[in-house]
Amino acid sequence: MTQHDHPETDVLIVGAGPAGLMLAAELHLAGVRPLVLERKPRRRDVPKAGGLGGQILELLRYRGLLERFEAACTEPVPPPRFPFGGVHVDLTALTDTPMHALPLPQQRLELLLDERAAELGVDARRGHGVVGIEQDETSVTAEVLGPDGTYRITARYLVGCDGARSRVRAAADIAFPGIDYPEVNRLAQVTLPAEVSIGADGALDVPGFGTVSGGFTRTERGLFGMAASPDSPVVALYTIEDEETEYDDDVPMTLEEVGDSIERVLGARVPLGEAKRLSRFTFKARQAENYRAGRVFLAGDAAHLFPATGIAINAGMLDSVNLAWKLAAEVNGDAPDGLLETYHAERHLAGARTMLHTQAQVALRRGQDRAAEALREVFQELLGDEPAQRRMGALLSGADIRYPMPGASPHALAGTFAPDLTLHTDQGTTSVAELMHEARPVLLDLADRAELRDVARDWADRVRVCTGKTGERTADAVLIRPDAHIAWAAETGEDAESAARGLREALTAWFGSR
Repeated sequence: MTQHDHPETDVLIVGAGPAGLMLAAELHLAGVRPLVLERKPRRRDVPKAGGLGGQILELLRYRGLLERFEAACTEPVPPPRFPFGGVHVDLTALTDTPMHALPLPQQRLELLLDERAAELGVDARRGHGVVGIEQDETSVTAEVLGPDGTYRITARYLVGCDGARSRVRAAADIAFPGIDYPEVNRLAQVTLPAEVSIGADGALDVPGFGTVSGGFTRTERGLFGMAASPDSPVVALYTIEDEETEYDDDVPMTLEEVGDSIERVLGARVPLGEAKRLSRFTFKARQAENYRAGRVFLAGDAAHLFPATGIAINAGMLDSVNLAWKLAAEVNGDAPDGLLETYHAERHLAGARTMLHTQAQVALRRGQDRAAEALREVFQELLGDEPAQRRMGALLSGADIRYPMPGASPHALAGTFAPDLTLHTDQGTTSVAELMHEARPVLLDLADRAELRDVARDWADRVRVCTGKTGERTADAVLIRPDAHIAWAAETGEDAESAARGLREALTAWFGSR
């Protein structure tokens, strides 16, 4: 083994996918300079995820980045209508839907995150793969295979963002229990030749088969999905089949492979034109037993794999946002005892909640008998009700997650994602989203509570205080963590002594004693 002269780092991030790049940027905002190592020499060009969706879009808006991501979209933002285990969650009737999607292919997303990391000065090295790790009470040492040979690098902490086959997870001996489903999913966005017609209702006329309506068509051989519009030349086609074949994720899918799959499912050949996007994926339901082993952490696909589409990137990037400020506090010497333990507690809970609804989708999707058809029909009928739509939208987006907060009876807002209130201050009008651009904790004084500002003054180097008025409020003051979750809130009209004591306890618990 050759030893190369590389500087040590506080946080070593293994993997330059969405979770790793988001973590690097968030750490940099918190004053920590991480080092990112990526095994592959170039960004992945095989299509994977086709967009972002859920709570991560709100977080990007709170960082002032959403417009930049929206500008990079190559397609119009679709209406809020989402597949759920062979049925559809249609949220188009809601004026304030909790679930949105952004059509941003993963290659373009990673380019944007790469550019953002470079702008912040993040050191990211491609073609450097971690092949082993060892740790002690003070550091983690990674053995790295780079273009010039093998070397070792030491960090205070290491985060594995290296995907489903995580070498970091294996080296840290973290169990990854769960189920691998035999499904192979193929998604194609293609043009169609002239002999294939699309009706005004979006139905597809398939020669040799007949008319296929939009949505899902189930046969004995699998599931065929289609979304077509007479106003667009591009049609989205989707198949699910049970197969035993092992596919290499780095080998791109071909148009012929899609056509063969459609023919197997429908029993008829669909003429296909030009491919705009081709993607193949399998489904697994696995969650790491622990997101932490000593000084090693897991985030993204290394920590969890969900058996449904449109979920993984949202969950993985939110892992990174949750972890970054806690690691930074530890590196900067500001962390209270036990802060790093809350990463596993909070994100494992969120992962389990996501696993719940994605495995429910498996049950809906894979049933083939009349009872399963009846279940899907009843489920679809229930989704016609507004309360069910709101509940499902929040479930899909992750907006319903409430992290456990310390204390005997925390405020109803504690642990939830902070709403974007409009705030009228002495300096003008601002909002919660604007205050979160710097990823710093914020105390919102919404009722001119001088005693709370006095308490927060001891944490002035760590917590920003904003006094302002808003519309109808449900709390007199709100303490917001850097990940935009509420750590504490004062009840409306709560007496001064109680409120001051509660705030001091929350500040100490999350941002250290003074």
